Amino acid sequence: MKFVVSSTELLSHLSVVSRVISSKNTLPILDNFLFKLEGNELEITASDLETSVSTKLELQNVSGEGTIAIPYKILLDTLKEFSEQPLTFDIEPENLKIAISSENGQFNIVGQQAEDFPRRAELKPEETNSITLIGDILLQGITKTIFATADDEMRPVMNGIFIELGSEGISFVASDSHKLVRYRRKDVETNAEASFILNKKPASLLKNMLGKGGEKVVIEFDSKNAHFVMPGYSLVCRLVEGVYPNYSAVIPNDNPNKMIIDRVELYNSIRRVSIYSNAASNLIKLSLTGNNCTVSAQDLDFSVSAHERLSCQYDGEEMEIGFKSAFLVEILANIPSSDVIVSLSDPSRAGLIFPHQNDNPDEDILMLLMPMMISA
Repeated sequence: MKFVVSSTELLSHLSVVSRVISSKNTLPILDNFLFKLEGNELEITASDLETSVSTKLELQNVSGEGTIAIPYKILLDTLKEFSEQPLTFDIEPENLKIAISSENGQFNIVGQQAEDFPRRAELKPEETNSITLIGDILLQGITKTIFATADDEMRPVMNGIFIELGSEGISFVASDSHKLVRYRRKDVETNAEASFILNKKPASLLKNMLGKGGEKVVIEFDSKNAHFVMPGYSLVCRLVEGVYPNYSAVIPNDNPNKMIIDRVELYNSIRRVSIYSNAASNLIKLSLTGNNCTVSAQDLDFSVSAHERLSCQYDGEEMEIGFKSAFLVEILANIPSSDVIVSLSDPSRAGLIFPHQNDNPDEDILMLLMPMMISA
């Protein structure tokens, strides 16, 4: 089989697909791209067994059809060194020879049998649910929650994003037991109540694949796998098996002490003050009184301390509460509004943080952070 393709267009597609390839593959065949030529369409697939990513290109000057596995590293490294130009691929599937011809030379690679490449997981039609989303909704849902996922071998369900379809739209939830994020979109129509847990790696791949335009993404899933189809690309992944904890039960219904504060000012203050916190605990303290919020930290081992006073609107009892600064910084970095509301009950109970004003009335962002004990 033979075809001509733009070097930069091919590199662009391969760069996206190659992100799924693991640096420690257990099967040598997984260090390859699977090329499948059919008519004028070239489909390229990469896999790590649990997740497969595919892309399609429309080609000109095509002759023959077939499939072959091509070593990904040498192909990518070669394409990176070309300026924009047409490349001719001449492939002999019988003896696995691949010749890539440019304007000035030829490069020869040996491929592998396509039959050895793992097959993409198929969904069970009788169990399959489907939903069509605008790509930006899925992108926002992943972006706002992925940072809160856990790395817990004992509780794998916490290592992914819980995606829930229901009467209120679609919800994306992630938690590592210290912080919890729920991102909900009410402008999504769902046909049934269903849910699945998307593993962190395919979620990260989708984040890089999704454009910020208005293109549609079709999501199909059953009890074991999910299939995402978007313009030019598709991803099939194994889902995290298990039951996600009842996250609604840990969200407080009544936190009467509320502070409204400039998000960027609080974010920058915590970053500065936390330099003086204990390296092991990373503890910072918020002292709330009147219309002031004092951010403080200290490390008794090195006799260093810092504090900053910020203006805020605070309605509630005077309070001192401690948080892990790294978690609070992550949460503030992922809230889009200029001001945030910090809603508290007492120093031993979870605090809620959410935007003061939502630009999109159909968007609901809630972030929860567990406090830390303040030493006497």
